[in-house]
Amino acid sequence: MGEYKHAIDEKGRLIIPSKFRDELGEQFVITRGMDQCVFVYPRTEWEQLEQKLKTLPFTKKDARAFTRFFFSGASEAAFDKQGRVNIPSSLREYALLERDCVVIGVSRRVEIWNQSIWEEYFAESEASFSDIAESMENLDF
Repeated sequence: MGEYKHAIDEKGRLIIPSKFRDELGEQFVITRGMDQCVFVYPRTEWEQLEQKLKTLPFTKKDARAFTRFFFSGASEAAFDKQGRVNIPSSLREYALLERDCVVIGVSRRVEIWNQSIWEEYFAESEASFSDIAESMENLDF
């Protein structure tokens, strides 16, 4: 958990906070995320997600689209000696990662956001937080 601001360099490398590096391990998976961000999963968490996605019925158009979205953008990654991850250009383009980024911990994954997109998303979500919380009442939250 947590929120950290870092800059991505001209080669597409981004420093990941050490607390996240420890949780992600040496090898991890990076892919497209929801809401125009990048998701980063520890290898074991990715494998569990992969098993769940395999159970989706391939005869359903939405299931095929969803699995294609995740798998086509996914790649294995590792940290360099400075604790940076090299974000593939396709993911940088998808999430508009150009300079200022926000790295957040969300349960069992890390998300990487363009700072201005994150700030806009957070402001919109914050304004409707009580409505969102109320709608989650049925989830026994």
